[in-house]
Amino acid sequence: MFVEVTAEQVHYMKSDKIGIPHAFTTRYGGVSEGYLSSLNLGERRGDRPENVLENYRRVGAIFGVGADDFAVSRQVHGTEVRIVSERDRHEIGSEVAYDADGLITTTPGLPIMVFIADCVPVLMFEPEIKIAAAVHCGWRSSVSDILAETVGKMEELGGRARNIQVAIGPSIGKDHFETDGDVPEALRGYLGDAAESYIFQKGNGKYLIDLRGANRERLIQLGLEEYNIDVSSECTMCSPEKYWSHRTTQGERGSQCAAIMLT
Repeated sequence: MFVEVTAEQVHYMKSDKIGIPHAFTTRYGGVSEGYLSSLNLGERRGDRPENVLENYRRVGAIFGVGADDFAVSRQVHGTEVRIVSERDRHEIGSEVAYDADGLITTTPGLPIMVFIADCVPVLMFEPEIKIAAAVHCGWRSSVSDILAETVGKMEELGGRARNIQVAIGPSIGKDHFETDGDVPEALRGYLGDAAESYIFQKGNGKYLIDLRGANRERLIQLGLEEYNIDVSSECTMCSPEKYWSHRTTQGERGSQCAAIMLT
C-alpha cells in the first residue's frame, strides 16, 4: 500500500512493501517558483540553481544525506543499467558523466535516483543480499526489457528474483496513456500473449496502454513474487497539481523523482 508522508517540508509517497528509506516525490515542499513550483529536482529545466540546491537539500534530509550525495544519471529511454558506488555521488550543478535509465547499488548510505514526469518509476530492494535499484521505465525502455536487465544484474550480484521487493510509483495511468499502433505492437513483443490485458483499443487507430500493469506482469514473468510488488494507483496526468506530467504541460514542467537508499 502507498501512503503519503511529510518530512523536512517535503511531501512524498512511499510503499509498505519496501523496508528501507525510499521516496516518490511530489510537487509539494520545495522553493521553486512559477511553472516549476515547488519541489523541482530537474537541474536542466530552467530553474534557479539555488532553488534546485535547496530542493535537493530537503530531499536529502529525508535520507539523512546532503544535497550532493545522490547518484543520478542522464536518462535516454534506453536499457543501460549502471551499478554505482561512492564515486558516483553527484554534485548539484555539475555534469553527469553517463547515460543510464537504471541504477543499482550495494553501497549503504548512497541514495540512487531516477527522474519522472509521466514515465513509470520502479524501485527495487533485495533484502537478503542488500541490493537496491531505481529504474526509469518509459515505454521504450520497458518494451526493450530494462526490467530484465535490472533483475539480471541484481542476480549477478547474488540476489534472488523471488526475494526482490518492488514499488511501482505514480505515473501516467491507463486512461490517459494514448498511443498509436506501434506501442501495443511493441508491448506484444515484450509480454507475449499476456500483453492483451494491458492494451485497450480506443478507435480511430488509437490505443490506451496500462504501462504500470505491463511492467508488473513482466516482473512476475522474471520470477518475482506477486505479493512482493506494490503498484501505485495515482496518475500523474490526473493530478497535475500534485505531480508533473510531461503530456499535460507539453514539456513545460519540473521533475519529480523516485529514490531509494540502502542502510
